[in-house]
Amino acid sequence: MDQTHLALQNLLYEKRHLEREIEKCRQFASIHQDVPLYSVELFTILAPDESKTEEILNDPHQLIISRLNFELSERQRLDKRRKELQQQKDDLIKETKAKVAAIDNVRQQLDIFLKAATEAQKKVDDLIQPLQPSTSTGSQGPQP
Repeated sequence: MDQTHLALQNLLYEKRHLEREIEKCRQFASIHQDVPLYSVELFTILAPDESKTEEILNDPHQLIISRLNFELSERQRLDKRRKELQQQKDDLIKETKAKVAAIDNVRQQLDIFLKAATEAQKKVDDLIQPLQPSTSTGSQGPQP
């Protein structure tokens, strides 16, 4: 009787131990719970057919795995697209800077040309003024 009672106590102890371990496992917060995933509805719309078979959709564990894999592939795709767009942006910035530099160069050349043209115009005006007859003194002819 004592031996049976001892075996019963051992089984109850083991039962309590296993129940505590099960509770610890249930309370375990996995990192996948913190990852924002597409909703199941969006997943079934967007995911490839091999990721949303009837078996996967009916098994909660497989569904989470498929959703996590889909989320990973989408993030990788978006990251690749972001890098492509960043490269395009960098190229456009580089091209814009080159065009701005070319425009500034043209502006400088135009300023130099305008100054030279203004100086040439002044010199031409200075040369033409002494050659023009004065109209204020001799336009009426000789007086008797």
